[in-house]
Amino acid sequence: MDDLFRPVSIKAKEDTSSYRHISYWGDVFSRLIQNKSTVVCMAVLGIIFLGCMVIPRLDPYSIEGINIDMINAPPSAQNWMGADRFGHDVFTKMWQGGQISFFVGLAAAFSQSVIGVIIGCVSSYFGGKVDMIIMRIVDVLISIPYLIVVLAIRVVMGDGIWTIIFALVVTGWLGVARLTRGQILQLKNEDYIIAAQSLGVRPITIMFRHLIPNVLGIIVVSLTLAIPAAMFAEAFLSFIGLGANAVSWGSLIRSGMEVRFLRPLQLIGPSVLLGLTMLCIQLVGDALRDSLDPKLRK
Repeated sequence: MDDLFRPVSIKAKEDTSSYRHISYWGDVFSRLIQNKSTVVCMAVLGIIFLGCMVIPRLDPYSIEGINIDMINAPPSAQNWMGADRFGHDVFTKMWQGGQISFFVGLAAAFSQSVIGVIIGCVSSYFGGKVDMIIMRIVDVLISIPYLIVVLAIRVVMGDGIWTIIFALVVTGWLGVARLTRGQILQLKNEDYIIAAQSLGVRPITIMFRHLIPNVLGIIVVSLTLAIPAAMFAEAFLSFIGLGANAVSWGSLIRSGMEVRFLRPLQLIGPSVLLGLTMLCIQLVGDALRDSLDPKLRK
């Protein structure tokens, strides 16, 4: 009987104590930064974001009013990319346009993710008639062309940044709701959910404490992919004249198209920043999806 049980030595205890517990999100972050291309994309995004926040503040007067002496001025030491038809510094204005693009992308993506997650969770958890009604509403809204929704909202609410954000949220939460519904349908019959229901836990507590946290990885990935989609949608609407009538990358690209042969820098600058930002966010989102996938863990 003594051969079956052996006391653990002090050295073995010391070896086991050397292991450090790593949280789920800590493991995700450590796997994320192991990818060098992802780190480069995150650094580029950080530089672009800081540039949009800081550079316009260094010389705010160069993009205000109308400077008659600098109208359509060529590139120089004072204006690296020249001046536009209003005499504004193209370089400073290009970075200022990123403020609106980032704000619209982040606000619209976050809002549509929150709404889509809540509606998708309610639909899948209660099921039955609730699920049927909500999903039929989603099907009807998806069948309506995107531009018709934007035009209708623009007629009712008028021009403005919040009009564009509202239009993007109205049409953007549908896909998130469907994605969340599919994930919750797989989880709501798990043993821990049934046990919570048997103990009389309220449905809202089950949804926010047990169901949504378990699909948070999918939600984060969808959020990272929704940000560039919202930024591109805002740029597209501004390009066709349905934007917020504010300085954004989309409106600057539209203005640059008018003088693309005479002053190509006015088109190239905002186009490169918009394309580079969308590319980096997409690559970070793909890497984040791989980091959150437990099947790819070693």
